[in-house]
Amino acid sequence: MIIREFTLSDLPRVVEIENECFTEPYPESILKDIYNFGAGFLVAQKDDLVLGYIIFWIRFGDEGHIVSLAIDKKYHRRKIATKLMTETINIFRDIEMINIRLEVRLCNKGAILFYKTLGFVEEKIMPKYYDDGEDAVLMKLALRD
Repeated sequence: MIIREFTLSDLPRVVEIENECFTEPYPESILKDIYNFGAGFLVAQKDDLVLGYIIFWIRFGDEGHIVSLAIDKKYHRRKIATKLMTETINIFRDIEMINIRLEVRLCNKGAILFYKTLGFVEEKIMPKYYDDGEDAVLMKLALRD
């Protein structure tokens, strides 16, 4: 498996994974706009198949933000998300970000636990963060003291 930069030819597969993994998936047009805007966008690929992806960007000048991370459900529990996150964390460290933040659905206990294994801590609950009214947990990974 390799981690590489997303290309527009990956878009149909990324949309497929997005739709499979999220109750409120980003539409294809938004994913394309995010890419065109210049966000970080990596895919995990084995043979000719994209297994998952991560989208990230810089906000506030010194903070990394994870926009989206998704893995094809058939390939869960194979360390693909860990590899995508590790690569992203290293990119943020290399460009000297102070910390990384992300939001995750409060009900997604598996994702919260996963992020904790990477060193993220729960920062606060964000009430009614999602369009369907569900709360989010804001999580943070400090890269520097």
